[in-house]
Amino acid sequence: MSGAPTVRIQREDFDVAAEIAKLTEGRADIGAVVSFSGLCRDEQGQLSALELEHYPGMAEAEIARIAAEAIARWPLQGLTAIHRHGKIAPGENIVLVVAASAHRQAAFEAANFLMDFLKSRAPFWKKEHRADGSDGGWVEAKDADDRAAARWTQSPAD
Repeated sequence: MSGAPTVRIQREDFDVAAEIAKLTEGRADIGAVVSFSGLCRDEQGQLSALELEHYPGMAEAEIARIAAEAIARWPLQGLTAIHRHGKIAPGENIVLVVAASAHRQAAFEAANFLMDFLKSRAPFWKKEHRADGSDGGWVEAKDADDRAAARWTQSPAD
């Protein structure tokens, strides 16, 4: 891959189409772009916002490390990872992963890999704010996220 991956942690929203255009502009060697955008759910009307906190510097470094691993594993022409922090309302963007490659399989796998590790390893903490004004508390990590990430470290025979 030419150049380093784009990794940003920001409070403000992002434009999915603009990020894809930025990654692919003038690149005739790209044959596939896979993107994943994660949105805040309203949890059946019970959630007014999800608040995401992170350690500045540490979160960027961990995401950059995971992105570098994706670049080492798959032939990519570009990779972008953007994660928001702060209070995010239902329906708003939380995370974006865009992987570009000459071929679709590498783009699909790299995007999937990066998301699995963002969910399980990136140092973010989530607090729910309920629609009724009550404190929903901190969201615990899910075992399913750890299992999804573990599949990338197992050999095919496992």
